[in-house]
Amino acid sequence: MSTDNLVALSANPKAVHDLAPYKTLDAEELSARIEAVRQQLGDSLLILGHHYQQDEVIAHSDLRGDSYKLSQMAAESEKCQTIVFCGVHFMAETADMLANRPEKIAERDGRRVSVLLPDMAAGCSMADMAAIQQVEAAWDDMSEVIDTDQVIPVTYINSAASLKAFCGRHGGIVCTSSNAKAVIEWAFERGQRVFFFPDQHLGRNTALEMGIEESQMPVWDPFALELGGNSEEQLQSSRVILWKGHCSVHQMFRAEHVDSFRKQHPGIKILVHPECPREVNDLADVSGSTGKIIETVQSSPAGTKWAIGTELHLVNRLKAEHPEQEIHFLSPVVCMCATMYRIDLPHLCWTLENLRDGAIVNQIEVDQETAEWSRVALERMLAVR
Repeated sequence: MSTDNLVALSANPKAVHDLAPYKTLDAEELSARIEAVRQQLGDSLLILGHHYQQDEVIAHSDLRGDSYKLSQMAAESEKCQTIVFCGVHFMAETADMLANRPEKIAERDGRRVSVLLPDMAAGCSMADMAAIQQVEAAWDDMSEVIDTDQVIPVTYINSAASLKAFCGRHGGIVCTSSNAKAVIEWAFERGQRVFFFPDQHLGRNTALEMGIEESQMPVWDPFALELGGNSEEQLQSSRVILWKGHCSVHQMFRAEHVDSFRKQHPGIKILVHPECPREVNDLADVSGSTGKIIETVQSSPAGTKWAIGTELHLVNRLKAEHPEQEIHFLSPVVCMCATMYRIDLPHLCWTLENLRDGAIVNQIEVDQETAEWSRVALERMLAVR
């Protein structure tokens, strides 16, 4: 897990409870103890559950959604004193930066909201594929062959705060999977090229939709010896420079999976996330963010048949919530977000009971300078229409 600008604190007026005994408890007891703490702490506590979380964790969440939406909603709470984010580390970073904006702290008479991550090992493989040192080195290297004053860096929201801050400092911006096209258009209004990281597939699929040729999208490999594995000519003729990164979940889907479902289930529709590789995205009937996937299913009539290419827990939840439709997981291989899966009932109960007893564990706090520049990039995104 990346630890760039990440602080894991245990500010303990009282001793921290040992985690080990929690792992021996059954789900029923853990759930009862979690609910007891929720009742005791009331509105001072907000538990956020990302869509990819396990159902047993989602059941205890006050708010459910994607990472940025959850952070926004939590930041607007007037009574919340502690956010427990059942997600991964970059999500908790964003929650900390939004909930503890200077104006929010002023409204609370100087009080910060604590953001806790139940398991510090809950990282994001995609976010970890682009370390700040690698991105800064790439920026310096490409500046030798192209004018980086005309390159606008764009980082996907699924990235460390340090990368968001990099974009803030260099005239760049953050995007989500739902606004990537509008953000890239914003970037082209301000420069000749876009440097898109860390997910190459979202960048490529979005740029292709905008009419940019794949030949104009070289991929920067941070482990290549020179110019990210590209020639000077490739960079000079580029429109979008893509980082060699991907989501381990969405990378698993293949074109043959789509072909198989179409043959076995006539009339089925393919619904995928744009983090999927191009060959899958191009074959899909609908491609969109997690929110769009959910909305598409919710608005479809009974009898609609779907094969959905996104995280397994979300697909299974949609299947359970919409028995009037026929919903399948697109891949024959079990494909879940393994790092998100680290947030379980034992870790959640351990975090909450420590909090109740005055021990703050696994606090995520982004340093002030990184937070300020990250918010610059985030605010640019919010201004895009």
